[in-house]
Amino acid sequence: MKVTPDSDQRLLILVNEQVTRLCQERDGIRLMEVCGTHTMAISASGIRRAVDPRLKLLSGPGCPVCVTTDAEIDTARQLAERQGLALVTFGDMIRVPGSLGSLAEAKAEGADIRVVYSPQDGLKMAMAEPEKEFVFLGVGFETTAPTVAATVLAAAERRVENFSVLTMFKLIPPALEFIASAKKMKIDGFILPGHVSTIIGSQPYEFLVERFGLPCCITGFEPADILEGILLLLEQLEHGPGLAIQYRRSVRPEGNRVAQQLINDIFEVTDAEWRGIGRIRNSGLKLKPDWQKFDARVRFGLRSARSSRPASGCRCGEVLLGLMIPSECRLFGRVCTPETPKGPCMVSSEGACAAYYRYER
Repeated sequence: MKVTPDSDQRLLILVNEQVTRLCQERDGIRLMEVCGTHTMAISASGIRRAVDPRLKLLSGPGCPVCVTTDAEIDTARQLAERQGLALVTFGDMIRVPGSLGSLAEAKAEGADIRVVYSPQDGLKMAMAEPEKEFVFLGVGFETTAPTVAATVLAAAERRVENFSVLTMFKLIPPALEFIASAKKMKIDGFILPGHVSTIIGSQPYEFLVERFGLPCCITGFEPADILEGILLLLEQLEHGPGLAIQYRRSVRPEGNRVAQQLINDIFEVTDAEWRGIGRIRNSGLKLKPDWQKFDARVRFGLRSARSSRPASGCRCGEVLLGLMIPSECRLFGRVCTPETPKGPCMVSSEGACAAYYRYER
């Protein structure tokens, strides 16, 4: 057990006392953290191992790299193999295996794939090399979409003709609706993401309380934040569901309206494929018709590759739905490690398998 300092220990005691009270009338409690940063923080702080074992903290589909499908990686790889084109992406994406191999393997075979820290870096590259096409891999949730939208606006204002975006964005509330609707998952409450909620606010989650009667708490990322968020959820289990904001130093009920407007100006909602889940209606973003000159799918006539079977034995999909923990996968720690990942949950710095491998073996 690692949870420190003293104030965190006091919260831990309160959490475990509340679990004991609640479990007088139930077998156990299953809470899902819906953010890869939460997953890593819970593992690193030792919270998952320190709480009463009747309280299960399960990882959800909140790591953007992890929920990107094989088919999306295959589409990106096929695009990267075109002559005269550079694919620009965040670092985590480059090692995610698709059915045709990873982007790192494509790069080793000669494809021009460049790692950047922001989409603006990709735009600068396009402006510096006008003879070449640059495609930014638009991966992420509501947190990433505003910066990509701002980059598209900047490209338009500067009349950059050789920059486009391959959109693979996902939206968190529709995924939570899927999980809440699925009886086999049996989730008792959600530790809601702090970063996404900073953008969208708390209002888009209200259906979880109203329709499904599920306790919800938007939580920060320090151990004390997480323990306080868990305690608020346990109190809701005892007294009735609600939607709490523990992370008040960043999240407002209405969210960040400037960022929301940026998203609404450039993107429109579309269906999206999620690894381990499949297609979820209205859970993605694509460029609006007025901005299609920056849409790589339109510019290059791309057809999305069909989803394929994951690597033999890889169970990232079940891990993302809280149906199993990483150490229950027979590949975990044997043939699947951060150096030799078989699935995205081991690749990503926010992936559940990477968190368990680093802190919970």
